[in-house]
Amino acid sequence: MEIVSGAEWALIALAAFVAGGVNALAGGGTLLTFPVLTAAGLPAVTANVTNSVALCPGYFGGTFAQRRDLRGQGARLRLLLPIGAVCGVLGGWLLLVSGEKLFRALVPWLILGASTLLALQDPVRRYLVARATRRDAHAFPLNAASLPIGLAAVYGGYFGAGLGVIMLATLGLTVDDTLARLNALKQALAFVINITAAIYFLFSGHVAWSVAGVMAVSALLGGAAGGRLAGRLDSVLLRRIVVAIGVAVGVFYLTRDG
Repeated sequence: MEIVSGAEWALIALAAFVAGGVNALAGGGTLLTFPVLTAAGLPAVTANVTNSVALCPGYFGGTFAQRRDLRGQGARLRLLLPIGAVCGVLGGWLLLVSGEKLFRALVPWLILGASTLLALQDPVRRYLVARATRRDAHAFPLNAASLPIGLAAVYGGYFGAGLGVIMLATLGLTVDDTLARLNALKQALAFVINITAAIYFLFSGHVAWSVAGVMAVSALLGGAAGGRLAGRLDSVLLRRIVVAIGVAVGVFYLTRDG
């Protein structure tokens, strides 16, 4: 299925490069690449599936970078990773069986919801840091995180933008540990959810392979560039810009389809 041509290739590569850098610095890269893919003519489901497959390697990079903070979390990983994998595939299955019409109707709300989650990322982090300093914080059994993480994984397989905020908040409220270790656990879960959904999508017939290849390379390069710029750019300001773009795109889809 080749419907991309001309300058659209350059625009897709640029969007993926920027998304890779944004994901490394602030998060929310999907809010940039998905609308570019649909603007280039890909159907909404194909754009979402291709986006998931193409950006998947970036999640491995984030997990590998924080591997030291995963030490000593074996029990959590053994419980939560299988849940994330199964529910991520379930979300991917729901995407494919729901069809193009329903997904297109949901796209504006998914984008606006993801933009809201991204906007809440810093307040969530501040709350979790403050909570970690209090000794009266109640520690729940580890399995208390299973259901909300499973629901988040279903969302991650279905669309996924803003998934990290949901998981970090869930882990922060149910698991007693430092923010750095919870963030590493979140990264591992996000990687497993996305890689299992992506593997499921490989056999769906909805992957635009040439587009995915260009995006994967560009996103990896962008992620490397973003890593080098960490500390030099204002991640809060960058996140606000991405949120503003996401809200504008969501409103555009809403009014266009309405």
